[in-house]
Amino acid sequence: MKEGISLPGAEDRQEESVSINAKRRQILDGAEAIFLESGYEGASMSQIAFRAKVSKGTLYNHFENKAALFGAVIDDLSRSKLAPALCQSQLTAITCVEAFSQLAERFIRILLQPGPLRLYRIIVSEAPHFPDLADTFWRYGFGKTLDTVTQWIEHWIDRGAIVTDDPVFAAEQFMALCQTRLVQRKRFELPIDSSDEQILFVSGRIGQAFVAIYGRETQAHKPG
Repeated sequence: MKEGISLPGAEDRQEESVSINAKRRQILDGAEAIFLESGYEGASMSQIAFRAKVSKGTLYNHFENKAALFGAVIDDLSRSKLAPALCQSQLTAITCVEAFSQLAERFIRILLQPGPLRLYRIIVSEAPHFPDLADTFWRYGFGKTLDTVTQWIEHWIDRGAIVTDDPVFAAEQFMALCQTRLVQRKRFELPIDSSDEQILFVSGRIGQAFVAIYGRETQAHKPG
């Protein structure tokens, strides 16, 4: 090796990786804000670059187009906010009913937040014009959440509390139950009581209803 020439070491590469990840985080945060404010069609890469405080060149170095960036934002929201919040429910649950009541409570609280509400409206309003948008949301958003709930159900199947040969379908039913009374009305901007007492009441009913459908004792009493 010639004198005066040094190759980048592991420490340099680690610093570069940290810098790239930080820049990606910066872009995702800026893109999330713009998408939620302007919708998918109304958002531009120039707006996103400005909000993220990066150049357009840097933006395109990370994401080839707006569709790829939107998919990354949905994926990030699911990984960083929705799935972890759902998984935390398992920590304090004692019975199966309590477990699914807690899961429903967390899910309802997430769906009632301004961000998820605006995101849902974006998908519904723009999906006819951008079919790939709905597919992206399904794969990176709803699909990942469905996977999380399915794993949760399989956990209780293993414990012998839930009986079903199709945990994915059961997970879809549970997610549908979580959108009753409060979430659907909120999506239409109808007046609702979203107090803690009401959320706990609704989530408790959902937990009871779900276990009434799939609980082992319920299955045992079904006619053969």
